[in-house]
Amino acid sequence: MRLRFPIFLSAFLFMLNPTAAQEPSLFRMFIDGENRCFESNGIPNHEVGEFPTRGNPHSISSQEIEVCVPRKPVKNRTLQKIRGVIGIALNGVLFRPNTAGFWDPSARRQHSRHGDQNWSVDIFGLRGKLGLDFNNAHVGRGGMYHYHGIPTGLIRKSKTSLVGYAGDGFEIHYLGDQVSSGWKLKSGLRKEGPEGTFNGMFNEDYHFAGDQNTLDECNGGNLNGRYVYFITKAYPFVPRCLYGEVSKDFNRSR
Repeated sequence: MRLRFPIFLSAFLFMLNPTAAQEPSLFRMFIDGENRCFESNGIPNHEVGEFPTRGNPHSISSQEIEVCVPRKPVKNRTLQKIRGVIGIALNGVLFRPNTAGFWDPSARRQHSRHGDQNWSVDIFGLRGKLGLDFNNAHVGRGGMYHYHGIPTGLIRKSKTSLVGYAGDGFEIHYLGDQVSSGWKLKSGLRKEGPEGTFNGMFNEDYHFAGDQNTLDECNGGNLNGRYVYFITKAYPFVPRCLYGEVSKDFNRSR
């Protein structure tokens, strides 16, 4: 994901509640040849929770985001697991469903950035959810406000199911209960790693058990004859993998 630092003018200017971030939301989407491109300062066009807050000590700050994705994405046979940013919403806020936390029995909270990478923390399985606000979003160390789940404020403003684009160019939609995730919690006790039952604290507590009536492993499915990704009410909430060729503008790391 490229971060650019010159100031840009936006085709879309959304005024944010001044008590939330004290600056406007800037977002532009445009076509550049075979690519669909986005420029944003990362500030949402809706109200946000109070930051810093308990569980999230960071303040929202303006970003310089420029990303492009293919206009005509192609679905491959194999998927790519994504740890970092998965896509961008139609207000310039990034989707980043995974956390940087891993099981760490030596840490006070039992997880840290330097824990066992075989057990990655899912934010919705954590007590306090690391300070997520009512938009299922919070702020990273660099001040980047980003979504981990259903972008409530954005959806309330939208007149369509389209909420954004993934890093491979496929659309991201939200249809509520009209689609179902194929991921399920495992049953029983963990045989290794953290003690206890599979309770959803870790991504590895889930397994894919989908069929023709559910979305695929990357929360994808057909909509009006086209392959798209969906945001769901149940895990994984936001896709954690992509089937297309991911744009080099997107950061595939943690």
